[in-house]
Amino acid sequence: MQQYRSPFAQIPTVTKNLIIINAIMLVATFLFQSRGVDLTRTLGLYYPGSDHFRVYQVITHMFMHGGMWHLFFNMFALYMFGRVLESVWGPRRFLIFYFVTGLGAAALHMFVNYIEIAPMADVIQGFKNTPAPEVFSEFVNKYQRTIQNFGFNYPAIIEFASQWHDKPTSASFEREAIAFMDKLLQVRMNIPTVGASGAVFGVLLGFGMLFPNTQLMLLFPPIPIKAKYVVIGYGALELLLGLSMAGSNIAHFAHLGGMLFGFILIKYWNKNTRNFY
Repeated sequence: MQQYRSPFAQIPTVTKNLIIINAIMLVATFLFQSRGVDLTRTLGLYYPGSDHFRVYQVITHMFMHGGMWHLFFNMFALYMFGRVLESVWGPRRFLIFYFVTGLGAAALHMFVNYIEIAPMADVIQGFKNTPAPEVFSEFVNKYQRTIQNFGFNYPAIIEFASQWHDKPTSASFEREAIAFMDKLLQVRMNIPTVGASGAVFGVLLGFGMLFPNTQLMLLFPPIPIKAKYVVIGYGALELLLGLSMAGSNIAHFAHLGGMLFGFILIKYWNKNTRNFY
């Protein structure tokens, strides 16, 4: 009589444990949420200028997810490609690769956030020193996309700016403008980033570099395509979305960061040999 073996038991150790930990953390998020505790606010990664930022979030955010589908797609990709890389590299090297790409994703994401947020903070500080309706209108026009992405009523703000132009010396208009700008800055800084996507994109990149000609079957459209073209396509798409959808709720540059640091690490490992392993 044959002994039953669970397919899950055949997954390499590191890949299996990463999937288990991520699943446990999502269940914990739901359980704590039902008791009024927001784990995402504690363990998600915040912009360093935010009051909610803590150093440990650089690690913990990699094990948090925004919901079942977010977890499923990340863990499915980790299962599909991570187990192959771990089988080739071994558990130690694969774990190093996973965390380097995850941390690299966080680093690039925070750097891009800094490029977007620091100039906004400088403009707001300058406005507080010399508030004027013309400066406020320029600010609103410059950050139109950010204002709309975060749910502010853009037409109402434009109307407010127009009314202030009619009463340029009004102190109440100055206070309202400053309050709005501060609120926009705080909303922009206080968005937690969660998910293993950066590391998973690094894993995808690693698979594409080690097995570039392996045929992968896409879901949409359902056609086979070589792994190297999947990686190139995803990288180009993430770059396009990151540039065109700044301030969205998807960290496109974190995905690119995972791929970038994965590429650098593989090249470093490969510098003295023609093989990746």
